[in-house]
Amino acid sequence: MSKQSILGRVTQLAKANINSLLDQAEDPQKMLDQLIRDYTNNISEAEQAVATTIGNLRMLEADYKEDVDAAAEWGGKALAASKKADELRASGSAADADKFDNLAKVALGRQMQSEKEAKTAAPTIAAQTEVVDKLKAGLDSMKTKLTELTAKRDELVSRAKTAQAQNTMMDAVKNIDVLDPTSDINRFEEKVRREEAMALGKQELAASSLDAQFESLDDLGKTSEIEARLAALKAGRAA
Repeated sequence: MSKQSILGRVTQLAKANINSLLDQAEDPQKMLDQLIRDYTNNISEAEQAVATTIGNLRMLEADYKEDVDAAAEWGGKALAASKKADELRASGSAADADKFDNLAKVALGRQMQSEKEAKTAAPTIAAQTEVVDKLKAGLDSMKTKLTELTAKRDELVSRAKTAQAQNTMMDAVKNIDVLDPTSDINRFEEKVRREEAMALGKQELAASSLDAQFESLDDLGKTSEIEARLAALKAGRAA
């Protein structure tokens, strides 16, 4: 996998619009479950690819440091050989002096080669460092997105369970409509009201009969008094 394809893939996944995907899904929960699996797998693959890219960068950096150190080392050797040549030439040993000057030239050649390799590697290291930084940022975004996906999924499942419970409750309430005049409760209430009315009627009837009996008793008393007064009248005339 090339660095460009890794970076493009990580960037694309990190920028995925979850809400837009949910709006298009027939079954959001299943879609979120699949997205979570895909994101988890992609993060794992991306982590391996990024680790490889980082490893390559660290090797480039190590090689660059070796070139820089080697350039400094060969520079030091060239300086030492040049000084030795000057000392020998001053003491009259021209042949030995030329020998050390040649060694200095060889060291300078090695120094230049190391400097060239370091200079060539520098832009590559800078570019690789930028890629690694972007890959790390992309991975962080993907992990954040995975956390968001998981939270969305848990929220959706919770809402679905709540809605299901509410629907079940409403269905149960609809099946027990106490305001329905044909319901068993109202029929029982109507029966109780009829029984109560019948009891009231019997009470009223009984009261009427009792009043009639007392009225008859009053009439009987009046008749007896009349008879008594009539007898008294007759008795008075006879006297």
